[in-house]
Amino acid sequence: MMTSQPQRVVVVSGASSGIGAATAVRLAQDFDAIAMIARREHALRGVAEQIEQRGARPLILPLDLHAPETPARAITATIAEFGRLDGIAAIAGAVKQADLFALSDTDWDDALAVKLHSMRRLLLAGWPHLKATSGAVVITSGASAAAPNAALGAVSSINAFIAALAKAFADRGTTDGIRVNTLLPGPTLTDRRHRMLELFAKARGLDIEEATQVFASEARILRYGTVEEVAEGYAWLLSPHARWVHGTALRVDGGEAKTP
Repeated sequence: MMTSQPQRVVVVSGASSGIGAATAVRLAQDFDAIAMIARREHALRGVAEQIEQRGARPLILPLDLHAPETPARAITATIAEFGRLDGIAAIAGAVKQADLFALSDTDWDDALAVKLHSMRRLLLAGWPHLKATSGAVVITSGASAAAPNAALGAVSSINAFIAALAKAFADRGTTDGIRVNTLLPGPTLTDRRHRMLELFAKARGLDIEEATQVFASEARILRYGTVEEVAEGYAWLLSPHARWVHGTALRVDGGEAKTP
């Protein structure tokens, strides 16, 4: 068993499945220790096994990011276990996919709590430790941030809000020596994307295979992305190779966004 203090430590939120899990596993190539936050402990244990197989040390933090105290608890546990913090990948945040006029106050409160406020609180709690290591942060927005729409009212508008807030964190990061960037994933084949395609199929009167093809054609994307491809974006932004990349938004979307 390894007992020495790790040289590079990263926190990944939303690490139990999809892009978050793939990113946590990918970062095991670059970081000595990965702290993972998500509600599903069993799923986190599966990700932890993959991290250990790649030679890094996992820390399982089965916490609910809806709770305001969770981000601070996660950072405190990470520092207690590893003694330092070099990066944060804020990925958690499944926002209800619904029309603007179909969203309730509860839907909005839930979406803002888990995607916006948990990220904000995680960065605030981790900031002093990142300042000490000249660390880096990657905040997750989404391709829809460039053009918010009514059909995905909460998803697109919250993504736009996050992109703007990330700029504010980047501005402070310039002073404090912390790199802050945003990653905007496009249509990636996750369980969440499959659920979105099921809704799309129902709305269009298509079967799921037809809907998958029609969506890709109408979105004019090269193809659907994989979680591993998106994870490479997080890994690059957190790596020394991106040490002059700061305050930017990296689109990993197969060409979905058509604006500059």
